[in-house]
Amino acid sequence: MGKESASAAAREDEAKLQPWRGDGGDAHLLEIVPPQPVAAPPPARAKPPHLPRLQRDERWWPWLVPTIFVANVAMFVITMYVNDCRKNNSVRPCVLPSLGRFSFEPLKQNPLFGPSAKTLQKMGGLVVDKVVHGHQGWRLISCIWLHAGVIHLLANMLCLLLIGIRLEQEFGFVRIGPLYVIAGVGGSLLSALFVQSSVSVGASGALFGLLGAMLSELITNWTIYANKFAALISLILIVSINLALGILPHIDNFAHIGGFITGFLLGFVLLIRPQYGYVSQKYNPLGYNGPAKNKHMIYQYVLWVTSAFLLIAGLTVSLILLFRGFNGNDHCSWCHYLSCVPTSKWSCKQGTETCQVLETGNIWNITCQDSGRSQIFINATRSMDDLC
Repeated sequence: MGKESASAAAREDEAKLQPWRGDGGDAHLLEIVPPQPVAAPPPARAKPPHLPRLQRDERWWPWLVPTIFVANVAMFVITMYVNDCRKNNSVRPCVLPSLGRFSFEPLKQNPLFGPSAKTLQKMGGLVVDKVVHGHQGWRLISCIWLHAGVIHLLANMLCLLLIGIRLEQEFGFVRIGPLYVIAGVGGSLLSALFVQSSVSVGASGALFGLLGAMLSELITNWTIYANKFAALISLILIVSINLALGILPHIDNFAHIGGFITGFLLGFVLLIRPQYGYVSQKYNPLGYNGPAKNKHMIYQYVLWVTSAFLLIAGLTVSLILLFRGFNGNDHCSWCHYLSCVPTSKWSCKQGTETCQVLETGNIWNITCQDSGRSQIFINATRSMDDLC
């Protein structure tokens, strides 16, 4: 029975595959309809890559800028200790003598509540004659760690904390450290080429370098910022106001200008960021074949190369001119107005005062011809500086 059923089923299958004769006797092939393929599900759409939260919001822990702050304060304390006004100044009474050897020089000599010019020179202030003829090039760096007084120190350190901490959080100490020092040297170089008759100290050149770097960083990373025009106008306004204040007397605006230019060029080199929308390959999901952007735009590379060339060339030429005894004022009759504009309220005269000295034994009668002041001193070796 089972065999008959199986053979009948086989004959039936075979009959389906044999020609079939209809009533008309014409042969027709049995049409076999193949099974319809099941439609494959659409491929899963590759998700665009997303940076991890840590990568998008990464911030560096600022430790270098606070260290620079402490170093500047410590150097000022050491400078005041070395100055010892009560012992070394016998002409006029010191300010706040209760501070002992930390008391300040008379305000007529230093209105910023600080040490004497000779102490600043001794501690490493920028003196062009010693740099050029004494081969003391290290003064180009040491001077940026010294300050002329408490007011000078407080103003610079406040700017350092406001500007420097934000930059270090964004870019890290590896970039901000060299930026600060190189900008300071750039400021010292331009100052030495134009201000050659006084001691120059202060971190202002380095701080203006940070401002310049903020401006160039905004320009080179233009695509990643919102409200960029407002930020650009604000930065230009801040820089302009600070440079304008440099035309007041006793302010070395050449250090400000040199530091700003150096920092501006360095910003294009050190603070470049990937363009908006760029994602590193290591953050792409497995199997992602979506479009990828170049890390930087062409104009960023152009600014990088141009700025690096101008920076190296400018620093090299400035060093060569300095050690050859170049004086910028001999070749630019109006450049001194960039640092000080004389008015009826103040004078911009710089240089060594001319004094007449009448000596009788250990008694000196000193008369400064420019100011007309005269005074008698006994065993006074610092009298000319203090009087004039």
